[in-house]
Formats: sequence, C-alpha cells, structure tokens
Amino acid sequence: MMSPYILLCVAIFAELAGTSFLKLSEGFSNPGPSLGVIIGYGVSFYLLSIVLEELPVGLVYATWSAVGIIGIATIGFLLFNESIDPAGIAGIALIIAGVLVLNIVSESSVH
Repeated sequence: MMSPYILLCVAIFAELAGTSFLKLSEGFSNPGPSLGVIIGYGVSFYLLSIVLEELPVGLVYATWSAVGIIGIATIGFLLFNESIDPAGIAGIALIIAGVLVLNIVSESSVH
C-alpha cells in the first residue's frame, strides 16, 4: 500500500487540477474542462477516502483544504492573472502556520 501522505499529495494535485478546470469550464458550457472538473474531483475524493482509512479526518481535511487554498491562489496568480494583496499573503501565511501546527505539534496528528 502506498503511503497515505503520498496519496494525500496526489489528492491535492487532483483537486487543484479540478478547480483549475472549473475556472476554464465557463459555467460547465465548455465540455473539455468540464470533464476535467469531474475527473479531478472524482480522483481527489476517491484518494481522500483511501487516506482516511489510516489518518484522522481532521488532519486530512485541514491539510487538503489548506494546501488547496494556497495552491489555487498561486495558480490563480500565475496562470489566470489574478491579484493577491498583502492581506491575502498574510492570510496564506496564517494557513501555512495552522497546518504546520496541526501536523507537527498537535497530538491529533499521527507522528
């Protein structure tokens, strides 16, 4: 069995792809990106279901959603020419700090 952390990383990448395709789907009127949304989210949720067999749901969901937020904000900035202001950067820094605390310091994580 593959490491749950590797599967979580793949689930995050699939979610980022699905969300990026969602932006490109134009309200699901563009068939190619719309299919990418379904596949990306489908793969992501399937892999999350496997990861949750070994890791706590709070840890998994916090990590998946936080890295997803950071990743999609970065993708939006780099690929979709979306802006991010200092408050947004501060918010992302707080998300990173929260995930690090949860994964490294908290007793709810799996060490």
